[in-house]
Amino acid sequence: MKVAVSAYGEDLGAEINPRFGRCEYILIVDTKDKSVEAISNGNRNLGGGAGIQTAGLVIDKGAGAVITGSCGPNAMDVLSASGVKVYAGQAGIVGEAIDRFNRGELAPAAGATVPEKSGIEAPSGNAGYGSARGGGCRAAGGMGRGRGMGRGRGMGQGLGRRQ
Repeated sequence: MKVAVSAYGEDLGAEINPRFGRCEYILIVDTKDKSVEAISNGNRNLGGGAGIQTAGLVIDKGAGAVITGSCGPNAMDVLSASGVKVYAGQAGIVGEAIDRFNRGELAPAAGATVPEKSGIEAPSGNAGYGSARGGGCRAAGGMGRGRGMGRGRGMGQGLGRRQ
């Protein structure tokens, strides 16, 4: 089976990117032999629709599942309509996540895990949910889990307070 993983790098040793539509790379991993096709995600800089376009890319590549940190409602709708299961809430190293997937340790998400447009950086310069700048305070809700392991790739540490 082919599994798409949102990642910061181009191989199995890369960290999972918490953002699906705006990740740097989509890794298409064959779960049988662990071969990898790394695709630079040109959709990450779109003004809107990055999740939908990235979902289309994943479907076109024949992936039957997605492993990511978060997935918005529009991307989730596109993936679900095509029968692609999304395993959100994942962090760590891509290869280790593939191993967990192969062992049946991951549970598919029932729906979107973040609100629409969560991956776009706020105009004030505050980093949005899971941005590569190390998170920050989301406008509301706070989803901070501090999984960045000191590399500026955390999922925010905000308490949901507006600034």
